[in-house]
Amino acid sequence: MQQARSDFGFAKALRLLNAAQYRQVFNETLVRSAHPHLLILARPNALEHPRLGLVISKKHVRKATDRNQIKRISRETFRLQQHQLPALDTVVLARPGVANLDKAALAKLLNKLWCKLAKRAHQAQQTP
Repeated sequence: MQQARSDFGFAKALRLLNAAQYRQVFNETLVRSAHPHLLILARPNALEHPRLGLVISKKHVRKATDRNQIKRISRETFRLQQHQLPALDTVVLARPGVANLDKAALAKLLNKLWCKLAKRAHQAQQTP
């Protein structure tokens, strides 16, 4: 298998690819990082790197261009933060109002949530 953490790329190995992988995160959530506009759910994986899944629904973000922008910024912040994250499967969920944020505010919010998630995951691994 290709080394997923060798650079700051976003290879296929860093993505949740099918419904079963998403279902595992939803059913076995260990750590969450929340904000009124975004929610990140995570569970440990058996790999040596984190993986990302995105759920940006039309119900909460009407315009396709807005949904695509949220996805792009989410992937980019994940790509830059991946080396600080433990081996987790994560899913980013959009909540109402996220489309009203500009690019800089969304990136800042996601970076904050990634840091909070990493901290909580580390704490969860420390407790028996």
